[in-house]
Amino acid sequence: MTLFAIVLALAIDQAKPLPVTRIEAWLRAYGRFLETRFNAGERHHGMAAWLAGVAAPVAALLVAQLLLAFFGHPLFLLILSVGTLYLTMGFRQFSHYFTDIHLALRMGEIDRARALLAAWRGGSTERLGSHELARLAIEQALVSSHRHVFAPLFCFVLLGPAGALLYRLSLSFQQQWGEPREIEFGEFGSFAAQAFAAIDWLPVRATAMSFAVVGDFEDAVYCWRNQAQRWHDAGAGILLASGAGALGVRLGMPLQEDGTMSDRPELGLGDEADADFMQSTIGLVWRTLVMALFLLALLWVASWVG
Repeated sequence: MTLFAIVLALAIDQAKPLPVTRIEAWLRAYGRFLETRFNAGERHHGMAAWLAGVAAPVAALLVAQLLLAFFGHPLFLLILSVGTLYLTMGFRQFSHYFTDIHLALRMGEIDRARALLAAWRGGSTERLGSHELARLAIEQALVSSHRHVFAPLFCFVLLGPAGALLYRLSLSFQQQWGEPREIEFGEFGSFAAQAFAAIDWLPVRATAMSFAVVGDFEDAVYCWRNQAQRWHDAGAGILLASGAGALGVRLGMPLQEDGTMSDRPELGLGDEADADFMQSTIGLVWRTLVMALFLLALLWVASWVG
């Protein structure tokens, strides 16, 4: 059932992707609704908002899936699983930007690549050259592939539809409340940041290990062990270090953004990022997905034989 639901959700996402902007708008509106009613600048207010906005709907979905599993028809549980995955994950939430930037760099359209990258990740891109654009696009793709594909799938395998919903809502509230916003929210967002870090602890390491297995394993593990802790975001640092080592490319490194030089440590080994490495990144992500589906298929066959 798990494997069938994942394959169906991926197929539907490729054939009829959800509009990314609409999903993000719904989640932002949901976050603002909770923030206006709970935020008084204290950590326990953020905890109450997180419990109401994440724990309550996840618990309700968990009860529904358990009732369907024990008392309902398997088809209804399959529909619930596919629908939840379709709403909580998706390649198209990042792949169209990456593909367009890759094509623009191939065609030498630097200004178009800058505009696309700015629309995708924000920030100023006016002073960025082709290597820097490729580097930032690869970094964004590695993190986005984890957060919009591999982590929701991992949580779905562990907890069913409730796991995928738990990850997606936790990610959204971490981005809205938990990223450094002390001037705006005070301590309100600290619980959302800590909750997401705890939820993402195992999935981020599973994705990083998968990158290593389907890429250059030795360099990926070396970069993970020796470079990941330098990155300001611990989870993203693990993904980027492992991904850079697996690809044999150098990521990170200081950039001039918004008129200032950003402090970004170097990650990875090998050559400067370019359009060719962007193509390699696409291959890395797809190999990781195929490997995950293959492992699930093996587990399904083993359980069926048993």
